[in-house]
Amino acid sequence: MNEQIHRILIVDDDEHIRRLLRLYLTNAGYYIDEAEDGEIALQKIVQNYYDLIILDLMLPGVDGIEVCTRLRRIKTTPVIILSAKADESFRLQGFDVGADDYVSKPFSPREVIVRVRAILQRISTFSINVSQQRKHTNKIVLPEIILDYDARTVTVRGAEIFLTQKEYDLLYFLAKFSDKVFSRESLLKEVWNFEFLGDLRTVDTHIKRLRQKLHPVSTKAAAMITTVWGVGYKLTVKE
Repeated sequence: MNEQIHRILIVDDDEHIRRLLRLYLTNAGYYIDEAEDGEIALQKIVQNYYDLIILDLMLPGVDGIEVCTRLRRIKTTPVIILSAKADESFRLQGFDVGADDYVSKPFSPREVIVRVRAILQRISTFSINVSQQRKHTNKIVLPEIILDYDARTVTVRGAEIFLTQKEYDLLYFLAKFSDKVFSRESLLKEVWNFEFLGDLRTVDTHIKRLRQKLHPVSTKAAAMITTVWGVGYKLTVKE
């Protein structure tokens, strides 16, 4: 992977944070663009191509949630939210509008770089392997749930369920290895590409959101995502 071709947009009204991230990410080989508020960010997003966006929630005018919401209407660009709001409610809101990751302030610039690399590596790997994936069965058919890998859709009892990119990745991984228990650390490594790094609550938050989205259509489908106390999670198919 040639990191120098990757373009990253930093959206934050704090000039010090933008300079800090620019310094570290530029040294890591990325091309950096900046926006100090939501309106400017949206203009740049429409006019330019970015491989990834680092987005603050608390922006003057159009806030980060609205920026991410509008972005998802037109593009699938990965988003890392960077925010001083670390409460679960804000994390849930960020993931619900399509964020791929959530980093709380104060943060380590080196940690941000690792997370950026993990997301970009996952996208690169997906692009390389997509043709190979299409040579095999593209659907996982389970009781109550059908996952179409190519279309990246989830159907529950005939109704399509909207999932964010990371929610889909997590559900697909659990379905692919159904009835196998994975620790939170393992899921961070396999789904997020984070090894010995990352907030374990990220996994818990996504599991909670998956259950919430499946439950109104099928309580049985929601219950298939099982918590194995003291260990982690699994998608239960065998009864």
